[in-house]
Amino acid sequence: MKALWLHISSRCTLWVLVLAGALPGAVLADGARAYKAIERPIQDELIYFVMPDRFANGDPGNDRGGIAGDADQHGFDPRHKGFFHGGDLDGLRERLDYLHGLGISAIWVTPIFKNKAVQGAPGQRSAGYHGYWITDFTQVDPHLGGNAAFKRLVDAAHARGIKVIMDIVTNHSADVIQYRECGVSGDLASGDASQTCPYRSLAHYPYITRGGIHGEPINAGFAGDAPAQQNADNFARLRDPAFAYTPFVAAEEARVKVPAWLNEPIYYHNRGNSTFTGESSLYGDFAGLDDLFTEHPRVLAGMIDIYQHWITQFRVDGFRIDTAKHVNDSFWRGFIPAIVAHAKAEGIPDFYVFGEVFEPDPKALSRFTREAAFPAVLDFAFQDALRKVVAEGAGARVFAALFAADAWYADGATGAARLPIFSGNHDMGRIGHFLLQATAGQASDDELLRRATLANALLLFARGVPVIYYGDEQGFTGDGGDQDAREDLFPSQVASYNDNRLIGSTASTAADNFNREHPLYRAIAAMAQVRRDYPGLARGVQVMRLAGKKAGVFAFSRIDKSRNEEFLVVFNNSTEARAETVEVSVGGQIWNRLIGEGDATLRAHRGRVRVALPGLSFAVYRATVPK
Repeated sequence: MKALWLHISSRCTLWVLVLAGALPGAVLADGARAYKAIERPIQDELIYFVMPDRFANGDPGNDRGGIAGDADQHGFDPRHKGFFHGGDLDGLRERLDYLHGLGISAIWVTPIFKNKAVQGAPGQRSAGYHGYWITDFTQVDPHLGGNAAFKRLVDAAHARGIKVIMDIVTNHSADVIQYRECGVSGDLASGDASQTCPYRSLAHYPYITRGGIHGEPINAGFAGDAPAQQNADNFARLRDPAFAYTPFVAAEEARVKVPAWLNEPIYYHNRGNSTFTGESSLYGDFAGLDDLFTEHPRVLAGMIDIYQHWITQFRVDGFRIDTAKHVNDSFWRGFIPAIVAHAKAEGIPDFYVFGEVFEPDPKALSRFTREAAFPAVLDFAFQDALRKVVAEGAGARVFAALFAADAWYADGATGAARLPIFSGNHDMGRIGHFLLQATAGQASDDELLRRATLANALLLFARGVPVIYYGDEQGFTGDGGDQDAREDLFPSQVASYNDNRLIGSTASTAADNFNREHPLYRAIAAMAQVRRDYPGLARGVQVMRLAGKKAGVFAFSRIDKSRNEEFLVVFNNSTEARAETVEVSVGGQIWNRLIGEGDATLRAHRGRVRVALPGLSFAVYRATVPK
């Protein structure tokens, strides 16, 4: 193979060196590509996290989801950041070549289930474009094209060797249940009554056999860890859902949820809004959403049945599980093994399951792998370290501490290698926003592009499974988290999106942003190619080599024991050029640069190499033994 220099920006002096080989894009025979995708270990994946409503509009005919009326009924208003914008699954399918060219091997889509189109009090209404307000767990939302569109997407993705991961919800459903004690005598015309209901605790409002003050308290055994028969007996005695509040459902929504058992208030906690502390984090309504009684055997069995059906019907490759820390551990110990076993029986041997546990502490995250049966959780601790090092210029010792904590996870470093790692997301905001925030918007275009490239290099070459948030490859920044980080890749009509400063581009979100010449798109594609060419950069054991207290050079090795290869990954998060001596495996190896800046070759002397890097740059080296 010959060397290829790739200039990633007409305005920036940053260059990338990559060994030229077969670039992504060629489609094998459907069966061969899909077969190889199923065989591929999860560490090899490069995941693209996408919100279909904000990606591409393949069919304008479904923009209103077949619902009559105005935006307050159908939820479509492309000028409003909190409503449907028209993106759909056909639009995503039609752009698979764009993703393939980026090097993407797996797509994670936000929930696609049929949602309550609009929720909220008058003047505070928004739409279920994001997918987390589910009414029908068996159907794809018509705004996204329905079940047939999802089938077309999965089949087309598999034909290109791209896996599809569904974002699923078990903690709650849409806000349908209201409480008599809240609002104006439970009058729904006053707005979203459940939003005004404070959490009522187990101690003050225990579960009772029939309801009312004459019921017999039966809290014992509901922790989820009681003997199965004790729990079954307790739940059999539990007939009235008025534990803390008196729940009711408006007549027009009495049968809106599917499957039908979800319409019964007895299968919900009905304790008012969570404060996200203490027991309310498990039993409270998530911002008014109906919180499922996940300790209940019927709820567990029902959720297993729902999601096994999606695997059988669509042959998806994994689940990302929303709000995992707001569900009791015993539910996960029943749900996850049943899902993984079913996928294996369906011929999907490495079905990827990971949970959302919004915690920056590795100890808090790792508990879910040890005690709640999660094979992996989103690595919020990695994101926290990346933001501090790349955006804020902290010393890399925060990474050394992070990786030292890998021992906390089930299976230690092996388990940590399966964690999805990311730089930002749809809730907290984009890496571009953190970069602008840390520099008070004063950083030059060159500096922002270099820092964004560093962030992506950390994602692709550190331990874990890298996740690219859609739009980051086009330099999107956003104004913060939630709705402010959910821009359109197709031409946007949202004013607060279209005034954003983008990284590596003078474009605007008012235009189409599927630019394959964007410097970040090209840089990520080049890194992805190197990662594919050398599996040790994805699967190899990671060894921290150098990490200082202040900004500067830091490094780690990835060691592929099966091929007897070592790779040295070096970063400089200082704005100034720096040089350091880095420990490597003992020997007289020559180190050849695969991608990045700095010297093209290094020679080891007594187990050390001298590495010099320009400011805000990286390099990846591979060791060879001289003949």
